[in-house]
Amino acid sequence: MEKQYLLGFDVGSSSVKASLVDVETGQCAATAFYPESEAPIKAVKAGWAEQSPQMWWDNAKLALKKIMAEAGAKGEQVKAIGISYQMHGLVCVNKNKEVLRDAIIWCDSRAVPYGEKAFNDLGAEKCLGNLLNSPGNFTAAKLAWVKENEPALFDQIDKIMLPGDYIAMKISGEINTTISGLSEGMFWDFKEKRPAKFLLDYYGFAEDSIPQIVPTFSVQSTVSKAAAEELGLCEGTPISYRGGDQPNNALSLNVFNPGEIASTAGTSGVVYGVLGDVNYDPKSRVNTFAHVNYTTDINRLGVLLCINGTGILNAWVRRNVAPEGISYADMNVMMENIPIGSEGVTIIPFGNGAERVLENREIGCSINGINFNKHSKAHIMRAAQEGIVFSFCYGMEIMQQMGMDIQKIHAGKANMFLSDIFRNTLAGVSGATIELYETDGSVGAAKGAGIGCGIYKDHDEAFATLKKLAVIAPDENKRNEYLAAYARWKEQLNLLIS
Repeated sequence: MEKQYLLGFDVGSSSVKASLVDVETGQCAATAFYPESEAPIKAVKAGWAEQSPQMWWDNAKLALKKIMAEAGAKGEQVKAIGISYQMHGLVCVNKNKEVLRDAIIWCDSRAVPYGEKAFNDLGAEKCLGNLLNSPGNFTAAKLAWVKENEPALFDQIDKIMLPGDYIAMKISGEINTTISGLSEGMFWDFKEKRPAKFLLDYYGFAEDSIPQIVPTFSVQSTVSKAAAEELGLCEGTPISYRGGDQPNNALSLNVFNPGEIASTAGTSGVVYGVLGDVNYDPKSRVNTFAHVNYTTDINRLGVLLCINGTGILNAWVRRNVAPEGISYADMNVMMENIPIGSEGVTIIPFGNGAERVLENREIGCSINGINFNKHSKAHIMRAAQEGIVFSFCYGMEIMQQMGMDIQKIHAGKANMFLSDIFRNTLAGVSGATIELYETDGSVGAAKGAGIGCGIYKDHDEAFATLKKLAVIAPDENKRNEYLAAYARWKEQLNLLIS
């Protein structure tokens, strides 16, 4: 019997990754990403960030071609397709499904005043109670910018899409979206359980510009004849899953239920937890969206904490503090003999722009408590990693105030999670057990497609083969030392933000 595969795409701002997952074994058979150097982001003005949707499509085709060749797979062996994508982007098309302008992507900040004005005009109670967030800098506010600044183009818009919706349109010829996707764009009303008419009316958006809504796990559409010929796949192959990158990362780590947490710690860091009740942070320091398994009958919400100054701080320390030519692994060895709390050195890690967890303050990075007679480079290295962990825990306290019981953190064994000091500090301060897994977003999207088309009966079956690489339990004997270091860090932070 020929092998059967699930295909997953992960459409990021730096590259598009594609993976083939063997249905029977659940293992990744082939993976590739394009471009192999970072994809360009157009910044015509300060704070702007745009990309060509066609570039995403071209890169998806190149990645697909490579994995099909690597696995020796034929189109008929691919049984379903899943899509993960960079969140909060805006793609506009006309009635002929032609893209009208480059996509305004997640890191573009031009729409902030439009979201803030809506929040002030409509009121905090209405926005937070119905959207669970301020309209902020999300997709709806980006569209408001287009309406005001490019009115002739705005008048041509037939449908608006998120980046994953666009890739699905290119594969199927159909335009649709999900509740989870609408919620990340501020288009979903959690009280009315329908698209947010009050916000559409406020901005002057046509209700029919919102695509048809399809369930996250379902046969959303199928490969068109034209796309089958272009991609080498079979006409009629289902697209059966779609999720934004952070909800999808949680799915990839089998995080579906209330109290479960997924975390990443690359250049920036994310803690994403699942709530079972509708709730929000009144100060919008964390964001609440519909998780991939949210339905109008079952509340499953993803609470997203993003810390900008994460791995970028560790990289800065490596370049500017550590001995020249040293590796991250060597840095970790140098820190091993430095006590918990770095003997009084404290680093506030917020040197990568304004932080939402600080109510959009930009306080910079600061190093405090250095004693010239006692402290070394290794103290600064350890204090940097501790400062990153403490920023995570600071945000996690907000999530706990919203009703989340954090007992277990799932993460991929990558980036900052390769460091024993980082992992042990996070477990020590939070009191949570950390489980490290081998997975990625495109593999998760492929398995999501397997759930959506019925190949897997549920997420437990889909992720039964998820490989657990390590478990880090809190060291109760050292818990007080970790908590004392964290308390000192918070005192320093409060001095800066008070």
